[in-house]
Amino acid sequence: MLRFIRIAAISVLLALVSVEYSHAQAQDRRVPSSAAELRLSYAPIVQRVQPAVVNVYAAKTVQNRNPLLDDPIFRRFFGVPGQQPEQMQRSLGSGVMVDSSGLVVTNNHVIEGADQVKVSLADKREFEAEIVLKDSRTDLAVLRLKDSKEKFATLDFANSDELQVGDVVLAIGNPFGVGQTVTHGIISALARTQVGITDYQFFIQTDAAINPGNSGGALVDMTGRLAGINTAIFSRSGGSQGIGFAIPANMVRVVVASAKSGGKAVKRPWLGARLQAVTPEIAETLGLKLPSGALVANVSPNSPASRAGLKLSDLIVAIDGQTIDDPNAFDYRFATRPLGGTAQVDVQRGGKPVKLTVPLESAPDTGRDEIVLTARSPFQGAKVANISPALADELHLDAGAEGVVVTELTDDGTAANVGFQKGDIILAVNNQKISRTSDLDKASKAGTRIWRITLVRGGQQINVTLGG
Repeated sequence: MLRFIRIAAISVLLALVSVEYSHAQAQDRRVPSSAAELRLSYAPIVQRVQPAVVNVYAAKTVQNRNPLLDDPIFRRFFGVPGQQPEQMQRSLGSGVMVDSSGLVVTNNHVIEGADQVKVSLADKREFEAEIVLKDSRTDLAVLRLKDSKEKFATLDFANSDELQVGDVVLAIGNPFGVGQTVTHGIISALARTQVGITDYQFFIQTDAAINPGNSGGALVDMTGRLAGINTAIFSRSGGSQGIGFAIPANMVRVVVASAKSGGKAVKRPWLGARLQAVTPEIAETLGLKLPSGALVANVSPNSPASRAGLKLSDLIVAIDGQTIDDPNAFDYRFATRPLGGTAQVDVQRGGKPVKLTVPLESAPDTGRDEIVLTARSPFQGAKVANISPALADELHLDAGAEGVVVTELTDDGTAANVGFQKGDIILAVNNQKISRTSDLDKASKAGTRIWRITLVRGGQQINVTLGG
């Protein structure tokens, strides 16, 4: 259990402050002089922003599977029954109208796998919605209302870099499905990185009450602008315990801009280098006063980082004048830069400051040849692809990684059941080198009883033998 304690140690100052505080209290504690002072309220802000916050309903059809079907003895004696009964799974969340034509941003986990999506406005009208773009790396998705010809109320984006701890904010959404609800609080922390929800760990933390169903809803500042998208809570009970997390508006803006431009995926700047955190031990070795910054651990050849002159063991301390505390901070700052320009990166090299200009380019993404393996083998149900720079960046693989990587696993597939994971790089099968997806597809159809597989997971090579 963490305890945070603030201690003041100068007794003379305490005595003086005590006198001043008592005097201030005597001045501030008074009966309101008018009815207007009793009516100070957030209502004007709420009335302005509420129409732009919506409820999102998603549904998907799943087939009930009897676990006995996985038993070969059961299948042998009783056969495989016909069509299994289907069940409709529903999820509930919130969303924010960000374009008057009917463009809504919400969380990706709200609509993930949905066959049908509906959006309900604050005035109770419902619209079918299509999924325009999904971005699992930020846990954001953009929807568009179908058959809508009117202009809808929207929220403008705040500059989330200008937010400060202590700023008052409102959270608006549909907690527990009870209907649109407004809660208020303050920003209790910024740049939270130990949340583990998305690739870009740079969350706004708030004590405004956020509960299940608030996901995708608006975190609004006192000017009525969108400060962030409410995404997660820290809770032992499942309800609000005063620690909620929102994706900053500047990241949301990037995803929405990609959707507006007609893109099916978000294109972001690619650095082409792997960064690591500075531990106290590393800081001591480098002669740093504080364990801060992002240390360059690897640079991919011909990448923007390489062409800018970034080198192994450089310590990145700032980007475009904004201080970098750790790799998560750099990833967020770099990802929110617009493509086509350059970023000024400040590094410490051998204890001396160096300024570098990094071109803002998207990673090449050609030749993935993504396929789903269906042959009876340990790989059945795995989606695999050839590693491109874009895919390596997306899956946080080492710069320069080559080969075939697992990008997705079906829940009922053999690959998931035997323990394969997203991001596994398959190097060899039964002593045959795997360089392309076509190699793995051929190897999976060999029909052998023994499978000797060499793979890389988390930078470590692993040898596995299956079957027998």
